[in-house]
Amino acid sequence: MSAFRSMRRVFQGVEAANYVVFKLKDVNFKRVIATTSYVSADKKLFTPGPLGVTLTVKEAMLRDLGSRDVTFIDTVKFIRSKLIEIAGVSADKYTSIPLQGSGTYAVEAVIQTTTPRTNGDVLVLENGAYGKRIGKICQSLGVEFLLESFPEDARVDVKRVEEILKSGRKFTNVAIIHHETSSGVVNPIKEVGQLVKQYLRDACYLVDGMSSFGAMTINFEECHIDYLVSSANKCIEGVPGFSFAIARLEHLLTCSGQSRSLSLDLFDQYDNLERTSQFRFTPPTHTMLAFRQALKEFEIEGGVQGRGGR
Repeated sequence: MSAFRSMRRVFQGVEAANYVVFKLKDVNFKRVIATTSYVSADKKLFTPGPLGVTLTVKEAMLRDLGSRDVTFIDTVKFIRSKLIEIAGVSADKYTSIPLQGSGTYAVEAVIQTTTPRTNGDVLVLENGAYGKRIGKICQSLGVEFLLESFPEDARVDVKRVEEILKSGRKFTNVAIIHHETSSGVVNPIKEVGQLVKQYLRDACYLVDGMSSFGAMTINFEECHIDYLVSSANKCIEGVPGFSFAIARLEHLLTCSGQSRSLSLDLFDQYDNLERTSQFRFTPPTHTMLAFRQALKEFEIEGGVQGRGGR
């Protein structure tokens, strides 16, 4: 009793000009539940991520759900279907795969899962920090790769890409950043994708759409994208905690048993989601509840066009 009263006096004494004011409720004098009643304006975040989010997105996290709760399973299904809808692709041809961790986890999961264990060779087209990071992933995995660098203040040179693809080297994977977050440069993913399929029809084409998906129109078919990755805390304006891949099913289904990692096995994650609608390991429940709310607000704002316009 005395502890509860003491806490109540402390929180009620906080002025609205400070960060957060809480209303406290005593439930049978056994525990205290805090619910936000006022949040001051936080400073704007001008970082690659996370981004500022609405109060309603934050409030969506004020629930505790188990990973097998029907409400949470429905949340996972809702998120997966909405991501396919935002991508503008058919659920018969593509699937969305959420994965615990930041966007880099999804990038590495795609590299892990899609690069053949034998004769795998990755062409990484980079003009900034995040392209270089894909090169580091390949190096850590011990797979063969070529890191082709371009100036950070310029787009990837399509003519140079064509020269590389025509050289005769049999790349199994090609990776590019769409919107290079570190510089703001937007790369020609459509032109590069067309060249990849022209010269290396069976190669896997990965687009890092971390800071473009949800705010820039991306035509998956015209760009010949096999995999696109992004994360919860970018243009959809959720909170950090999970990333996702939009994957071409025809290619993904050839990747069973190919991953060099258990936790980053994108095929296994997809397979388990399809069979059970559950994550293989503990999911970021609160983050996904926030993302569900963020998706609703994204739609109210006008989707890709509305978010990009703002």
